[in-house]
Amino acid sequence: MHHITRHLHPVRANPRRLCSVQPLFHSSVDSHQEALPYEWYKNKLPVLTKLTRALKDVDLVDGKLEDINGVIVYDYDDSIKQKMQAFKSLARIFVGSPSLQHKLKQHGRLVFSTEGEREPLVVNSLTKVCNFLDISAQQRKLVRCTVCSQVTQYRIWRGALEDVLNGLKDEIDWLLEHREETRQGAKLGQQVILSCLKFLSESSVSYEAENSTSWMRPVPARYAKANASAKWEDVLDMVNDLRRYLEHDEGVTVLYHLEKLLSMKEGLLQIKDVFLDNTIGFREVRHQEHLVHRKLSKMLGSPSPCLFTLLMYFLYGRVRDIEVDLCGGFYKEKSEFFCLSMGRILTSTDEKMLRRGIKQLDRALGLFEFVWETAGMKETLHLQGHLWCLGAEEKTITYREKTFYVHDLSL
Repeated sequence: MHHITRHLHPVRANPRRLCSVQPLFHSSVDSHQEALPYEWYKNKLPVLTKLTRALKDVDLVDGKLEDINGVIVYDYDDSIKQKMQAFKSLARIFVGSPSLQHKLKQHGRLVFSTEGEREPLVVNSLTKVCNFLDISAQQRKLVRCTVCSQVTQYRIWRGALEDVLNGLKDEIDWLLEHREETRQGAKLGQQVILSCLKFLSESSVSYEAENSTSWMRPVPARYAKANASAKWEDVLDMVNDLRRYLEHDEGVTVLYHLEKLLSMKEGLLQIKDVFLDNTIGFREVRHQEHLVHRKLSKMLGSPSPCLFTLLMYFLYGRVRDIEVDLCGGFYKEKSEFFCLSMGRILTSTDEKMLRRGIKQLDRALGLFEFVWETAGMKETLHLQGHLWCLGAEEKTITYREKTFYVHDLSL
């Protein structure tokens, strides 16, 4: 099997560095050592078992802990997050153990055999996906043009922006309710978000007008005159205010949706002169919406975090980065077949936890499949997801025409 693994410069899981979090790893473990003695794995197995029990039914997603139902667990201290990071780092080393690799080879699956393939990965741009799949420069132009024409539609742009604002509102609401040290910045930020959502809601267009026999809707003259200056620049100003309030509040921790909102500033800058007003005629509203689509599709490039944010909303109806615990590899099996493998590490074998892991991998693999097909690649791409958990029953699951393998982390 010809192996052509591509890496996306993921964050490396360095066992030495994690010794400061918890004494889990032998000091001799480094990037140049391919295998450790069996006794090392045997001695660390109780540690892995203890961490698995302590972290049962929770996972680390977007830098936050989520429970088995996907609900963010806000009420925890940083030591739990550190334990989760240490658990997954130790589990990655176990995946590379000779005994687990032997099990994989027995089933004809030569995957996750190198340290690079067992590194975590966060995908947040089209460029990273294209690099991984070794897409040519000419094909990248095709991908960008095709994706831009689809994801910069007005309803996608607006839906993604409102999704991010609502997510940020939930984060700040929790901080104000549970963190006494939260200061004035968060309170002002909450007011700005509410004002921005209200502004967008009041400027939305009722599409019932499309069924009207008239090309124009009646315009309330007095209100239209008062609100005629409403533009996307007003939203941009509110985002800038929000950033200033939150970034200078020491009581506010890292907010995932704030980063996503700031990534959308790139788009707001391009459309700041476009009117955002539902009191003008129906035909003019459509013209302004078309301007949003045209400006965004022209200016957003493949490396753009804003474009990737829109793509995630377009594909999955929510704004989230793509995360996997093991980046896996991209293999050429035969002249006309390629295989893409990625993995997740779970803290329990509960069916809900397993389904969550499968869906997370399905989204990751689906993104790469979407780009592969958009690039017009002729070769067939086989997609595989691998899930590891201590004590899991070895089995194969088919979900949405993708194959997922469940593995036991035990030696």
